[in-house]
Amino acid sequence: MTPDGLAALHSRCFLHPRPWSGAEFADLLDSPHVFLLTRPKGFLLGRAVADEAELLTLAVAPEARRQGIARDLAAEFAATSQARGATRAFLEVAADNAPAQALYHAAGWRESGRRRRYYGPELDAIVMTLALAPAQQGG
Repeated sequence: MTPDGLAALHSRCFLHPRPWSGAEFADLLDSPHVFLLTRPKGFLLGRAVADEAELLTLAVAPEARRQGIARDLAAEFAATSQARGATRAFLEVAADNAPAQALYHAAGWRESGRRRRYYGPELDAIVMTLALAPAQQGG
């Protein structure tokens, strides 16, 4: 997917927080720490630095939801993060996004905090964390 393609799908999935632009996706993808996982009709953007990973955004086209795409992307995020050396991961999710929170809870994520007014004056972010097993060392 191109940065503009990512932005187009992102804009179909998010009104708040506001959707990201193609330029914002391009800037993120220029980082050696950022990785993109894709499926038809969905993608996940993550970042892994040292022993910590961040799930930056996850988008699945509205017509393709409830088919396991997000679940598969979340599982691949955990595996990719571990392979990059992360032992823990975090994300922020809008407090009013119950479907995403349910997905993350089912994948083992736990609420660890709240960022007041993170997405604007009326919308908090729920901070969630996930413990990742250390990557296996070859021997």
